[in-house]
Amino acid sequence: MEQLIAHLLGDYVMQSDKMAQLKTKSHKWALIHALIYASQFVWLAPSVQAWLVIFGTHFFIDRYRIALYWIRFYNGVPVEHAGPFGYPADKPPFIAFWLMVLIDNTLHLTINYLAIRYL
Repeated sequence: MEQLIAHLLGDYVMQSDKMAQLKTKSHKWALIHALIYASQFVWLAPSVQAWLVIFGTHFFIDRYRIALYWIRFYNGVPVEHAGPFGYPADKPPFIAFWLMVLIDNTLHLTINYLAIRYL
């Protein structure tokens, strides 16, 4: 439960609209967001290594929109047939958006769990 609360605080409550808009376009804003996000895990991470994994992977996943690439790869959607959220262009945008958000969150939560549990 603590991990989920830290994730929600860092990824939603502590993220400004500016961060949300610019983190996929700018290393600077992705770094600021990842630092704020990872700061929520200082009290949870059992080691510096675990914290660095949480910080580094959060930066990478958000900066490069890894969920989008996963969706395209997993579903075999060529770039030219993909909508803005990775699914086929004919999928309703609100469904595609929320599925992408769920995949993004699943990536973060899984990596965070593994880092906290095993590092």
